[in-house]
Amino acid sequence: MAGLVSKSFDKADETRPFEDGMGRLDLVETDGGLIGRAVFEPGWKWSEHIKPLAGTDSCQADHTGYVVQGRMQIVMNDGGRIEVAAGDYVRIPPGHDAWVVGDEPCVVLDWTGYGNFAKPSG
Repeated sequence: MAGLVSKSFDKADETRPFEDGMGRLDLVETDGGLIGRAVFEPGWKWSEHIKPLAGTDSCQADHTGYVVQGRMQIVMNDGGRIEVAAGDYVRIPPGHDAWVVGDEPCVVLDWTGYGNFAKPSG
């Protein structure tokens, strides 16, 4: 991709649905790698809706992103926790669980951690 580039998450290069219809991950390919927009529906929780796909006890992705809409609680394996909301930059190292807080979907853009997210293992 040389020169000016415009891509839409609404016409993503790949879409991965979450278990039980609890959201989806839309991916666009760029020269710098995959960039994702995840839409997490109210009631979504990593350990319930992604863990079966990932095959790990906690999320092992290294996320760098921006919360576009909604709120999410992130809890690290070591007990550290944070709640993020629309307008927040977020950096989440591997080894965490996360879930939507409230009745509004949480939409997150991520430019480092969604390449293998919600992708069936093996």
